[in-house]
Amino acid sequence: MGKALLIIMAKWHGFGRCKTRLSKDIGKSNSAKVQSVMTKHTISVAKFLQENNLIDITIAISGLGLGNCRRWSRELGIKKFNLQGKGCLGEKMKRQIVINKKFCTRHKIKNIIFIGTDLPDLCHQDLLNTLKELQQNDLILGPSNDGGYWLIGLSEKIISKHLYLPFINIQWGRENVLQNTINNFASIKFKYKFLDKKIDIDTIFDIENRK
Repeated sequence: MGKALLIIMAKWHGFGRCKTRLSKDIGKSNSAKVQSVMTKHTISVAKFLQENNLIDITIAISGLGLGNCRRWSRELGIKKFNLQGKGCLGEKMKRQIVINKKFCTRHKIKNIIFIGTDLPDLCHQDLLNTLKELQQNDLILGPSNDGGYWLIGLSEKIISKHLYLPFINIQWGRENVLQNTINNFASIKFKYKFLDKKIDIDTIFDIENRK
């Protein structure tokens, strides 16, 4: 099984600066705590695979300056981090691939996986399945309840030849993000695989629907 780079897209859990829709129902302080707990859970799951030499981890951070990002990354036990930078989600993800290109080449890493920090039920098997499916497929997508995706895995074929395709012509945050992502690849021959659908925690309804 080839080693992959896992890029965790994380937002600082500052008071009133994260989970704004959720905070309307449970308050800014509680929503910040929820964000913090989910981020730590994501890191914990990822570290298990890193300790078994299946992935390398980098965390892409928004909501903090460089110095505070370094401190937070150290607190989380993640050595490698980058700032997300400006732009829409697609621009931010594409930027992370470009930033990490030399690292991947140096460590002979061919596949890249992106994941967020809104999944309290994320488990090791989710990432193991992604690694396994990337051996036979070009694109791995974990559908989310809101029409987007909670994970995207990109093969060497996409990263080297079609890097723009997962990130163009998409209205991020809308209910057709997943479908638009698939549509972007209609012009080329590629194999893709869906993982199980999960619920991203963005609102109080998402929490209630998990019960």
